[in-house]
Amino acid sequence: MAPKSFYLSLLPVALGYPHLQTRLDNGVARTPQMGWNTYNHYSCSPNETIVRSNAQALVDLGLASLGYRYVTTDCGWTVADRLPDGSLTWNETLFPQGFPALGKYLHDLDLLFGVYQDSGIKLCGSPPDNVGNHEEQDAKTFASWEVDSLKYDNCYSDAATGYPNVNYEPSISPQPRFADMSRALAAQNRSMIFQICEWGIDFPAQWAPALGHSWRIGNDIIPHWRAIFRTLNQAAPQTGFAGPGQWPDLDMLEVGNGILSIPEEQTHFSLWAILKSPLTIGAALKDEKTSINQDSLQVLKQKDVISFNQDALGVSASLQRRWTEEGYEVWSGPLSGGRTVAAVINWKNESRDLTLDLPDIGLQYAGTVKNIWDGSTAQNVQTSYTASVQGHGTMLLEFQDTTASGQYSGHTFATSTGSSTTFRRIYGITTSPKYNITVKLSKGHSSGDVKIQSTASNKTITARVSTSGTEASAQIPLAAGSSNSITIVSPQSVDSIIITPPTGTYYPNTVFETSGGANAVSCGAGYCQPVGSKIGNIDANSAARAVIPTTAGAKYLAIDYINNDVAFDSSWGWGSNSRNLTVSINGNTPVRVEVPLSGQHSELFGPGKGWWDAATIGVLTEGWKDGDNDVVIGNEGGGNGFTSWAPDFVGLRVL
Repeated sequence: MAPKSFYLSLLPVALGYPHLQTRLDNGVARTPQMGWNTYNHYSCSPNETIVRSNAQALVDLGLASLGYRYVTTDCGWTVADRLPDGSLTWNETLFPQGFPALGKYLHDLDLLFGVYQDSGIKLCGSPPDNVGNHEEQDAKTFASWEVDSLKYDNCYSDAATGYPNVNYEPSISPQPRFADMSRALAAQNRSMIFQICEWGIDFPAQWAPALGHSWRIGNDIIPHWRAIFRTLNQAAPQTGFAGPGQWPDLDMLEVGNGILSIPEEQTHFSLWAILKSPLTIGAALKDEKTSINQDSLQVLKQKDVISFNQDALGVSASLQRRWTEEGYEVWSGPLSGGRTVAAVINWKNESRDLTLDLPDIGLQYAGTVKNIWDGSTAQNVQTSYTASVQGHGTMLLEFQDTTASGQYSGHTFATSTGSSTTFRRIYGITTSPKYNITVKLSKGHSSGDVKIQSTASNKTITARVSTSGTEASAQIPLAAGSSNSITIVSPQSVDSIIITPPTGTYYPNTVFETSGGANAVSCGAGYCQPVGSKIGNIDANSAARAVIPTTAGAKYLAIDYINNDVAFDSSWGWGSNSRNLTVSINGNTPVRVEVPLSGQHSELFGPGKGWWDAATIGVLTEGWKDGDNDVVIGNEGGGNGFTSWAPDFVGLRVL
């Protein structure tokens, strides 16, 4: 039997994921924090009326009772000059009753009080100008105001370069400044959530959990649909760092701001939720001019989606498969109670039917499948699930009563006539004659054979029954896809079968020849796994080529790649945090996939600047023949609107 982990090891989620880091544990943020923040709608122009009105709306609209309780006033609340004793104060014009009174107002509503500050010499959005570098005093002030959370930003913070507003290449890591505030908060007699907001510059997933409860994984979300793809590509290598008390923050929600369609808002909310990002509403819920529209409100109030985010297991979903040209992808992860959540994103702006093959998320069968946004439930789902998905929408599914990939119960998958039992809807991840099958028999006998016939071949295979008389094993062929059938002829009734896919053959980059400007590069010890080297500088006019012998049919490739091309400046435009990889077999039309980031270290200060951290992505390729095959890894189309450079190439496994 192939354990679930085997199937997942073929996908990007399982290669090289870290153990959870040592974390700050002061009893808060056991699940991702939920709430509301002024910034996305009001920018750096909040005031007391705005905050109070929206806080009251959290209660009146039923959002607070669902968990949205942290109310944070972002940039623009303070003044340039501190008080004579050096402590912070609020802008009395904007907040005439003051921040302590605001905190009491929120607490009286059974809400929680969030404030904003910066680790530099000024606040982001300055003026005001003179507020930073007073960590101990500010922490005492926040505690005296009975603050419950602090969002700590990163503007005007690099002394060596003259304190620019934003510096994506600082002279030193921002970590020490956040450590200073973490220590100052810990010294107070009050537990506060500490939200680290340094925009993913120094890959804070490696150090932020020890200092705070959440960390921004990247630059600000922008009010455009394209920001969703960019953010998910940056989240891909960080999902393994999520856990109780430590949450990768994908930034505030744009749901309700009139930027996205309702299907787009559903996608946005679904992915933020299952990746265990804090869920912070950034829309105007209720003020003198604006009320949130009812459709967006229902997105924010979807109880199943909230429950996925707040699930006690605290494990993030991860990217499982991506079909770039076809325009969809799958994210999935475990939930408590043996359940699984999966999201199939429709990147095309057209409604269409999409199919999820359950083995792509480590499952073979589900007794119940809940389609969250469709509002439907299916029973006894075998191998695959198909549903209509709106343009830019997401098929969000919860699986219950499941069995792992490769396990086929005769009761569910088979029909029998006499001594013949036929199993249907058998999944093949690749076309290969080297799948292993184990036939489980209902009662033992001392000797005998079973006959096995797969629809992928006209040959009958004979398998000897084990001495225990309870099972028989053999090697069989399967075609890629879920339309295989297997017929077993046995004098004993068949209880179940277990199918294990081939392990395949690994081809490191060292057997590939380079052309154009592509070149081989050695990596530091323990990196660029599993090879220790890579091929880089692959553009539209260069490639890596090898001759690979195998059998004919559609082949699944598990490609090890490296991409740490982080979109900082470009995140405001078309930066996507992806690179364009193509693979062509025997001169056929290449399969193209935009791979996400793989780097798990800082691109400024980390080993190899994050360009030694490999991940794996799976693609199904056509055009293979018996014997030698010409395989080309490249960046075809890179000069035609896709990224100019391919990811670095470590190697690939042909299943």
